[in-house]
Amino acid sequence: MIIIIFRILILIALALLVYTVIQYVRNPQRRLRIAKESNTFFFLDEPDNSKKNLQFVYKGCLFEGEKYLGTTEEAFEVVNIHVIARDPLELRGLTRDDLYFLEREILIRYPHAKIEWKHPINQLLLTSLE
Repeated sequence: MIIIIFRILILIALALLVYTVIQYVRNPQRRLRIAKESNTFFFLDEPDNSKKNLQFVYKGCLFEGEKYLGTTEEAFEVVNIHVIARDPLELRGLTRDDLYFLEREILIRYPHAKIEWKHPINQLLLTSLE
């Protein structure tokens, strides 16, 4: 009888271990960190949740965008996004073309949004993308 209980406990432990590994691999914050370390582009967002900020990494720099809901002609949509860089020192090496690329990526997901870059990024943008 005690052997059967130990076997059941081992199966439960293995199931818990597999569940933990799957959760670790699927964790979006881990994927964001990996993209930052490998200097690739990664966009983390919950499009259905307008209260949750979007985060993205590009060339090793972590950006965060605050979404603001408003009205369009047809429905309530995200109409304004304020983008800041978490660490302004990571902006080294970014060009105006990189920022235009990021704007296009945001506008693909939120076509009605007006993107406002906060200091010091707005100093680089001399012309608007419209």
